[in-house]
Amino acid sequence: MEKGIKRWVVNISQWNPTQDEFSFILSILPLHEHSSITRYVKFEDRKRSIVSRLLQYALVHEVFKVPFDEIRIKRTIEGKPYLETDGENMEFPNFNFNVSHHGDYVAIASEPLFNVGIDIVSLVIPKRETTLEFIKNFSSYLTAFEWDNIVNVGTCSEILEEFYRYWCVKEAFVKATGDGLGYKLDRLEFHHTNWTNIFVKIDGQISREWRFLISELAKNHWVCVAKGHPKSDIKNNMKTLQLTESLGEQENLSSIAHPSFVLLRVEELLPVSFRVS
Repeated sequence: MEKGIKRWVVNISQWNPTQDEFSFILSILPLHEHSSITRYVKFEDRKRSIVSRLLQYALVHEVFKVPFDEIRIKRTIEGKPYLETDGENMEFPNFNFNVSHHGDYVAIASEPLFNVGIDIVSLVIPKRETTLEFIKNFSSYLTAFEWDNIVNVGTCSEILEEFYRYWCVKEAFVKATGDGLGYKLDRLEFHHTNWTNIFVKIDGQISREWRFLISELAKNHWVCVAKGHPKSDIKNNMKTLQLTESLGEQENLSSIAHPSFVLLRVEELLPVSFRVS
């Protein structure tokens, strides 16, 4: 199962393609992906978008050895990407992946059995508001317990960092479930010990079906991976039953480690036949 567990990240600030190089990489991706990339006006946003798509295709190619032009990636109504298959020859019964980008980084995480979500946050210092004014804009997404932890953590910079960490874990959870913007984030209450041993209460009840790991990618950049037992997916009961049987008694979240992120260059994501020697 380890083959289906991937954690990749790209630092786009170190990638400065010419227009011809960018167009070449765009041509490698399926035509239906092009408009989602070229719709951005700013080149930095186009870079994030194309690397996000490239990570998805490169990961599927790496895991399943499927040529780029045969990979079919679609998205749910809520926007979560998934690999479209006939369901018969899948090596992993619940292979799923998730991507995120913010600031200088774009990352992807995949899991063969557990539901996975990922979120990157880049600490942005508010320019026209104080720190407290800024985070008050998001107070309705936080519980009273979380709010107290944030505003009482210390200095203004520490308050901002704490807020972004809470935001990161909440977003990773929602992206793992695939619920999107419709999920009320104040239903989630996160507890931690210096951001280790993280657990979540959902509607006031501790959930044993989720694990979270938040780590610092670089200065002012954090990434969180949320991993949930497939039985927490109530949207597809038949699939959930099959996956729970596939996991077996020995496969539980407490025994599964979070691998480290591997830093890759954009060139390493291209099919071998397209790489410059």
